[in-house]
Formats: sequence, C-alpha cells, structure tokens
Amino acid sequence: MVGSLSPEQVDFFRREGYLIVRRLFSSGEVDALRARFERLVAGTEPAPPGQWPNDPQAADPLQRCPRVMMPHRWDGLSRRWLLDPRLRTILRTLLEDEPIATQSMFYFKPPGARGQALHQDNFYLQVEPHSCIAAWTAIDPSVPENGGLSVVPHTQDYALVCPEQADMAESFVTHLVRPPAGAQAVPAELQPGDTLFFNGNVIHGSGPNRSPTLWRRSFICHYMPASARCISSWYFPLLNFSGDEVVYGATQGGGPCGVEFKLANYGA
Repeated sequence: MVGSLSPEQVDFFRREGYLIVRRLFSSGEVDALRARFERLVAGTEPAPPGQWPNDPQAADPLQRCPRVMMPHRWDGLSRRWLLDPRLRTILRTLLEDEPIATQSMFYFKPPGARGQALHQDNFYLQVEPHSCIAAWTAIDPSVPENGGLSVVPHTQDYALVCPEQADMAESFVTHLVRPPAGAQAVPAELQPGDTLFFNGNVIHGSGPNRSPTLWRRSFICHYMPASARCISSWYFPLLNFSGDEVVYGATQGGGPCGVEFKLANYGA
C-alpha cells in the first residue's frame, strides 16, 4: 500500500519522536504546489482578501513573502494535500488512531529570511489528551545552508514548557524552548517531496536562510488523533479525511503558561 511504513520505520518514530519518509510526493506534485504559490507571490492568482497580508516593498523577506496560514480553507490543491490518502495511511500507523486534520501552512523562506527558534507545536495546538503530529513536506531542498528544519530527538515525551524570549535577529517568532540537558538539535535534511513526521511535543526549529540564492519552501500540515477530547478553538473547523467537518471541544486553561500568556508571533 502506498504510504505504508515498515516495522523499522515505526520503531524509529517511537524511539526518536520523528520520521522522514522519502519521496512521499512526486516531483510533479511538488512542482504543481510550488507553482500555485509562486502565482500567489506574482499576484497572478491572489488569495482571498485578508488571507495573505504581504508587503511587496518591505525590507524583511518574510513580510514580502509571509507564510500562508490555512490555505486549505480557500485553495483546492492545498486541501487535497492536507487530506491526501498517503498521509492518512502513515498517520493512522503513527497515531494508532484515525487522524483529524487541524491545520495547513505554506512557508516561503526566501534567501535572507530569519528562521524559527526551537519550539513545540502542541504548545500552540493544545491538543488534549495526547499530542498533535506534524507532516512537514519539503518543496525545495531543506538543508542547513537555507535554514532547513532541525529536530531534537527523544523529546516526544518532554513536557510542554513555557517559552523564553528568542533572539529576534535570528528568529521571526518570539518563542524559544531550550532542549533538555544533554540533548541537541540535529538537521532533518530533506529533498523535494520528502515528508518529515514528528510528535507535537518534539522540540524543533530552524536557523536563518543564509543562502544567497536558495529558497526553502515547505507545506506543513498538523493532525490530531480522533480520540483527543479538545484542541485550541483557533483551529476550528476541523476535518476528517472524508473532508467533513467534525466537532471537538475547545481547550481551556492556556497550557503551561496559564491563561494570561500572550501567544505572540505564533509559529509551528
């Protein structure tokens, strides 16, 4: 079955907290998605009003080409990627449950763009119980030179923590989660069409894109197990893999920082 995992791959995910599946999406599929968002940048196929607040004259590359949040809500191709049956097959194995789609994002990361400090995704999604899971697909090569993603192995069982202030010269988000003692981030090097799966408690992030020419575009989806009780209401509506909306409760209490904490410059 396309998208099925070997016992060795499942064991690796359970042990390390992440797994790279090579060439899950074909070069043709990747090219089509890249072209779709290139048209967005060019203005030949704009997003609906208010969905992509870019500033073409800005000095910051990430203001000229900011990430696109929840494109599956208005773009049919993004919705098909989010609900791709190959992802469902893998997610059902890794979650040991039916996956529920919660989020899609397209990141541009042009040359010179800042990175995203180490963080934990479920700090934002607030899935309870259990955690969320990410499916992070490379649209361009993702390597250290162009700000590729890094993960901290064995942090899938690390508790969610309240972030510190990140270095804003290096990160476009304010939040930083330091790895536990003795742990360190390792590059998750990807080629176009490779997908990185990781548990929502895994600490991960990226440095700036220091390449003068290479972009690092990616399409990122998040899911939660169907047995979860609740999630942050920001992610409503949720979808099953038939494309139907499903109803869950909204998480209360604000997570490890409490209800007064501001989720400024959200990132995942």
